Amino acid sequence: MLVTMKEILDHANTENYGVAAPNFFCEVDARAALEAAEDLNAPIILDISYKNSMDIIFTGSYVLRLAEQAKVPVALNLDHGQNLTHAVTAIRAGFTSMMIDRSMLDFDENVRQVKKLVEIAHSVDMSVEAELGHVGKGERYQSKDCGKLTDPEDAKRFVEQTGVDCLAVSIGTAHGSYQGEPRIDFERLSRIKERVAVPLVIHGASGTGRDKLAEACRLGINKVNINNDLLQAAYEEIIAHDMSGNGAYGLWKHLKNGYKQRLMEYIQLFGGAGKAWQSNQHGLIRKEISLVE
Repeated sequence: MLVTMKEILDHANTENYGVAAPNFFCEVDARAALEAAEDLNAPIILDISYKNSMDIIFTGSYVLRLAEQAKVPVALNLDHGQNLTHAVTAIRAGFTSMMIDRSMLDFDENVRQVKKLVEIAHSVDMSVEAELGHVGKGERYQSKDCGKLTDPEDAKRFVEQTGVDCLAVSIGTAHGSYQGEPRIDFERLSRIKERVAVPLVIHGASGTGRDKLAEACRLGINKVNINNDLLQAAYEEIIAHDMSGNGAYGLWKHLKNGYKQRLMEYIQLFGGAGKAWQSNQHGLIRKEISLVE
């Protein structure tokens, strides 16, 4: 059941749970993610990064068809889109949401660019996620310049001025594998949640620690992006089997199983199991618009 990310996250925000948002690269892991969600009767958000797909329209289009056939609410989200070209590509592919990441810019320019793309996306019924602060790379976690934590007052102003549907915040997580022990600023998260009405998102969940992620969802995180840990689980499942000779035919099955089982653990951890509902949306209507640079 294809829905907007806003519908999924508004439900999660009201019911106080987190929705798993796994990155996918191809049909195999997309099917694994959908099966995990259906087995647990959980809503799910499928993230695909522009830089990780050779053809975002082709990949997105066929996963869109899988999402439409799913028995649970599914949103298809462009992860870390950067500009108008990326936004238009997501629209052409039929995505129901996009993340516009201009977090590397100063506050005013971030607001200006995000607000413009929010207006375009909302005109075709797409949800928009943006990031304030900056989530750095895990391999640079001990460096002073690794990321920039989100200021709670800035978060309030940013949401009010841009009209985004959800906000990715920087509270100590990092993309990829961590160098050192993750330090999550729960007090900062609570202060942001007090000031911001829209659902909150964290990127870089892999390696953060299950207790920390569960606490983050309890304190108001509604979308949790996961990638590296799912890939590690898929790899571990593959190498646990004999892939020599005819065993190689089981490659995709083992990849899918490893990815799916680890994702199911996260869905349960975030509180999403059993939270699926019957949507009022019976197909999403796209409007024809004129896109001006």
